[in-house]
Amino acid sequence: MLRLPRPALALALAGVLAGCSSLEEDKTANWTPERIYTEARDEVSAGGYDKAVPLFEKLEGRAAGTPLAQQAQLEKAYAQYKAGERADAIATLDRFMKLHPSSPAYDYALYLKGLTNFNDKLGLFSWLSRQDLSERDQKAAKESYESFYELVQRFPGSRYAPDAQQRMTYIINSLAQYEVHVARYYYERGAYVAAIGRAQAALSDYQGVPASEEALRILANSYDKLGMTDLRDDALRVLEANFSAESAESALRKDRKPWWKLW
Repeated sequence: MLRLPRPALALALAGVLAGCSSLEEDKTANWTPERIYTEARDEVSAGGYDKAVPLFEKLEGRAAGTPLAQQAQLEKAYAQYKAGERADAIATLDRFMKLHPSSPAYDYALYLKGLTNFNDKLGLFSWLSRQDLSERDQKAAKESYESFYELVQRFPGSRYAPDAQQRMTYIINSLAQYEVHVARYYYERGAYVAAIGRAQAALSDYQGVPASEEALRILANSYDKLGMTDLRDDALRVLEANFSAESAESALRKDRKPWWKLW
């Protein structure tokens, strides 16, 4: 076994420690909070969200107890959201709202939390790409709705409220369409009782949405397949009263094309 002389061993250890310290050197050690904030904002502007996050974290510590630290928390959450770190962004926002319940930026925190859970990669006209947004993560959609709903209820005059309201409408339509999609899936496989359950869920949980017409059609058809004529006729009456006689008359036609199939 090779044994180093004590002076050589001491020098070797000193070299290792020096190397470690240089690796851990904090380039922001002598920066002012204002400079850290400027650098972090520059990274965000350049799309370097992963680089901005640790800078905002540094700023939180350096400016603790000041409005700048609160701002750093919010902007860190935004950078995490843009970097695709959804869980981290939500954790940051939850912490902010717990620590600063009376913050004037609380409405923005709710809005950003809603955005973080909101799946808008295909936009409001996603049907043009023939993809069904309603098949995506329903839990995240519901959590997004809850954040937007709290924002609209608590801060109706917020600058973010109008957009939150539009997104809530989109989410509700998407969730209702999801129920109809599942109901249609069951119906086409002869699982009529299951189809009835999902169609009823769409009608009771999401009233006044475009998917309601198709839900009623599935309901009427499913009752018809089960020989439950009274319930079938009830569904047809509701369909006619809320949409049109033509819609009710065509509900049981086997060759009709579902409203959601555009091609």
